[in-house]
Amino acid sequence: MKNILLLGSTGSIGKSTLDVVSQNPDEFKVRTLVTNTNISLLADQIIQYKPDSAIIFDYTAYCEFEIKYSFNDTHIGFGNDALYHVMKNGGHDIFVNAFVGFAGLEPTARAIDIGLDIALANKETLVVAGELIMKLISQNNISLLPIDSEHSAIWQCLVGEEQNEVKRIILTASGGPFRTKNIAEFSEIKPEEALRHPNWDMGAKITIDSATMMNKGLEVIEAYWLYNVPLSQIEVVIHPQSIIHSMVEFTDNSIKAQLGMPDMRIPIQYALSYPRRLELDVPVMDFKKIQSLTFESPDTEKFPCLKLAYQALENGRTYPAVLNAANEVVVAAFLEHKIKFLDIPAYIDQMLQIHDPVAVKELYEYIEVDKITRIKTEEMIKLKQK
Repeated sequence: MKNILLLGSTGSIGKSTLDVVSQNPDEFKVRTLVTNTNISLLADQIIQYKPDSAIIFDYTAYCEFEIKYSFNDTHIGFGNDALYHVMKNGGHDIFVNAFVGFAGLEPTARAIDIGLDIALANKETLVVAGELIMKLISQNNISLLPIDSEHSAIWQCLVGEEQNEVKRIILTASGGPFRTKNIAEFSEIKPEEALRHPNWDMGAKITIDSATMMNKGLEVIEAYWLYNVPLSQIEVVIHPQSIIHSMVEFTDNSIKAQLGMPDMRIPIQYALSYPRRLELDVPVMDFKKIQSLTFESPDTEKFPCLKLAYQALENGRTYPAVLNAANEVVVAAFLEHKIKFLDIPAYIDQMLQIHDPVAVKELYEYIEVDKITRIKTEEMIKLKQK
């Protein structure tokens, strides 16, 4: 039995994780659930999964929960202090980070210090502080298990292979909802359109990142740290069907690919059950019904966020942290109809251009860079709205 601490239980990845748990009750037990604000769903999850603890990050939501609900067998806590207490004392085997955004970084670092294995869906952890996190992983001798479908695919392709025989990592991307849309029409794109992903059911922020292709840019940075390959050996290819989740090319020019229906429960379960594979009730891929698998080069003129991510990683130091912070701010502004779709890469580019990079070694330094970048990005948006 593997005991799970699930950070972000009410989000898309969190709900998929709980479905995996439901399908494998003899394998997995959720001991702690963590959410930000969705207390009604959290209450339902407590009833169904009966965790020892549940933690709410938003104080207003926590107070509302205390008024509305009462659970005798589940301790309800608030914020980081409660989370770190149960990390140390909760008897967990694995920490599943399904939070979206920078908010997932510090809990991951704390979990590593405590010695918990990490199942990571929060790509921002490695985008912002990849060097530090991988150093901590090595020092604490724990496992970092990727949940992203693309990175899980790469991981699966690398099982049994030698690191020095990897020639190229090929990340596949669906291309998002605007792959075939004329760039002349991009100025009129509304949030509602951008939230309609053709293949995947994801949260709002990740879906917008997919529409701008920033999501793939963040995954490039994540792959760089996870698999210890030069940036020049990480390639992105558009694969609209989302059947091949990623590929690895080796020195003999052979290529291994991991295929499957687009369902996040598959990589989640692989991370939780590794090195075993368990049965899973998900749609089965029928090759006779697949008309074609097609591939294209990404268009970085239409989708400059991908190019910005490559540049940020190439420049190193705190550029990726700035890229991520600015992106989170502008995506939120776009969803609130404060800026246009084309403004997203434009603002990020401006923040990268004015950034004065520093070499950082400690977590608090990344937190400070993130904070300053958010303030500057918000100020720039307000200034241009006047």
